[in-house]
Amino acid sequence: MNRTNMGSNLLLGLAALIWGVAFVAQSVGMEYVEPFTFNGCRFLIGGAVLLPLIWAMSGRRQALGEGVDGHGKNQTEKGMDQPGQRRRAGILGGIICGVVLFVASSFQQFGVAETTVGKAGFITALYIVIVPLLGVFLKKKIPWSVWLSVALATMGMYLLCMTEGLKISRGDVYVFLCAVCFSFHILVIDYVSPKADGVVISCVQFFTAGLISTVAALVFESPRISSIGAAWAPVLYAGVMSCGVGYTLQVVAQKNTDPVLASLILSLESAFSLLAGWVILGQKLSPKELSGCVLVFGAIILAQIPAGRKTA
Repeated sequence: MNRTNMGSNLLLGLAALIWGVAFVAQSVGMEYVEPFTFNGCRFLIGGAVLLPLIWAMSGRRQALGEGVDGHGKNQTEKGMDQPGQRRRAGILGGIICGVVLFVASSFQQFGVAETTVGKAGFITALYIVIVPLLGVFLKKKIPWSVWLSVALATMGMYLLCMTEGLKISRGDVYVFLCAVCFSFHILVIDYVSPKADGVVISCVQFFTAGLISTVAALVFESPRISSIGAAWAPVLYAGVMSCGVGYTLQVVAQKNTDPVLASLILSLESAFSLLAGWVILGQKLSPKELSGCVLVFGAIILAQIPAGRKTA
């Protein structure tokens, strides 16, 4: 592994740490504002943070002469409106992603309010297992290791979520539905990302999810400026660090890292959420719940094996 790859892996690890700690920010933020209000604020901030990056990238492309062929002629003059097509695809793709992100993040925010930070992190990370399973509906063959990871994840979920009375909490159900929605979010991004700039898609999706969340907050909640001001620290962390910085680190780092390895490193988000909940909030898991975390984390890693062999 050269220095470039090592540096990229460290950046991905930092992104996973930022996202893991974000579960704490989401949990603390719920002490001041309601779910839709919190999401509306953080996503609008996240979209605003990415605007300067898009401006800088646009200026760099112009400086490099993007859209101009070797003879100095603009491609649009030859009927090839590639920049325009990518821009339209980025806006449309971002809107679709934003709608899915709104649904997923809403389930997550409601769930975080009723379960521990560590459990929320591990249940959310199940999207890495769910995504290959959705391939069944796309008539894709599911390798044995994915089925084994599903079995491990199921046992882990049982240990994590089931109480002594064999009941699962409402918060755990919300977070699991969040994981399912994030699985669809990944599939949508996988479809639209080759057709447009990733940062543009992300920026548009943040503004879309933020605007829908704001409308939902005005309809179903009673947002107050004073409450939002009291939640300034968790809101800013979730908006600037989790949305803006975390995503930027991922985009920059994945250019020099194998995608399978990148997925494994980013899945450390669940472990970081557990540590953050323990260190910052003093939340502790029972030995049974910790055993469930181990099984879920093993399932997450095992689910990446087919992709690793394919790219070898």
